[in-house]
Amino acid sequence: MKLVVLGAGESGVGAAILGKKQNYEVFVSDKGTIAEKYKNVLLQNNIEWEEKQHTEPKIFNADVVVKSPGIPDNVPIVKELIEKGISVISEIEFASRYTNATLIGITGSNGKTTVTNWTQFALKNAGFNSIMAGNIGDSFAKQVASQQAPIYVLELSSFQLDGIVDFKPHIAVITNITEDHLDRYDYKFENYIASKFRITKNQTKDDFLIYDADNKNISNWLANHSIEAKKLPMSFSKLEGDGTYIENENLIITINNTSFNMPTTKIALKGEHNTKNAMAASTVAQLLRIRKQTIRESLESFQGVEHRLENVLKINQVQYINDSKATNINATYYALDSMTSETIWIVGGVDKGNVYEELLPLVNEKVKAIICLGVDNEKIIKAFKNCVEHIVETQSMKDAVNEAYKIAEKGNTVLLSPACASFDLFENYEDRGRQFKESVRNL
Repeated sequence: MKLVVLGAGESGVGAAILGKKQNYEVFVSDKGTIAEKYKNVLLQNNIEWEEKQHTEPKIFNADVVVKSPGIPDNVPIVKELIEKGISVISEIEFASRYTNATLIGITGSNGKTTVTNWTQFALKNAGFNSIMAGNIGDSFAKQVASQQAPIYVLELSSFQLDGIVDFKPHIAVITNITEDHLDRYDYKFENYIASKFRITKNQTKDDFLIYDADNKNISNWLANHSIEAKKLPMSFSKLEGDGTYIENENLIITINNTSFNMPTTKIALKGEHNTKNAMAASTVAQLLRIRKQTIRESLESFQGVEHRLENVLKINQVQYINDSKATNINATYYALDSMTSETIWIVGGVDKGNVYEELLPLVNEKVKAIICLGVDNEKIIKAFKNCVEHIVETQSMKDAVNEAYKIAEKGNTVLLSPACASFDLFENYEDRGRQFKESVRNL
């Protein structure tokens, strides 16, 4: 059997390693340059690869093709593969074929990284042998190839879900759905929503879908489509039947006549969005029958995720916060909403169809200066020029942080919350966040 892997990033190389282990004849092809660390892994595993080109005869000779999530479905080589009847799947789909583990799949426009980490934290506290993978850390395929576990907690992006056929999580979570990545979905929001709901498409009545019932996009979709999985809604309003809700500052979970509750004031991470994240993680924990005391302790002591509203340093009584993971408007909305002092906001990058006007009320209320950090900042300037006195354009993180330092006064906050992807000036959002932290430490 011949396996061709398109794209040699984390997921592509993971799929190649797993393919080799499963006795496929593996060929890896990347149109760009392959990073040194991944080249070394391919060489060590004796896997054939090419970069800066796609050798079509070798690719069209495949029995199955694993496509990296970063490659859109409409690129010519992918279209041609599909026309030739060659199966093109995601690495998530490929990996799931070689494990019988219980799968917990977590998707959503925002919060999925926090929920994935928080769920894994609760499982570890309960002594479960579980591995976290997917859109976070090591790829699912690499983990399946190297260390099998009885449970995988998977963060899943819409791009990863687009390439599934039979992938079926026992527990699926949709944290929320807001407009994001519309450039990949023909600028049709309904295509993006449908992509997220692929997480439940193969679930049966023995599986569970945990979802935010307060999110109109989710509840509208569910009102118009039937699913097999048992639904477990989450809401800030009281629910009848099974689900998770908040009442009188108490988090209450009811599943099959067993209930769990704890005061929301004890939840470690603050803000309404984090209350929802806590609700999702604790509902998964309750489904897995983790002891109530362990769930409570896990909600009370979780420290959060790097690059998500991460306090970096306080310098001259100015707090610097790294929210580099905010790659869309909704994530930045949460960030600005949680600010309690005048804020210097660092924003910008590759725009995925953002409507910045949605942030106007918060910018009016909280922001005293905007520092643009992107190759093209025209839309940001146009949206906010009438409500903020200082708007500065910068082309590097060092310059952005230095400008913020000049403007900031005692008691202010400097917030990096870009609302955009990072690929114009940085490798990824982690690189952007680390450069921010380094620049702050060098002040």
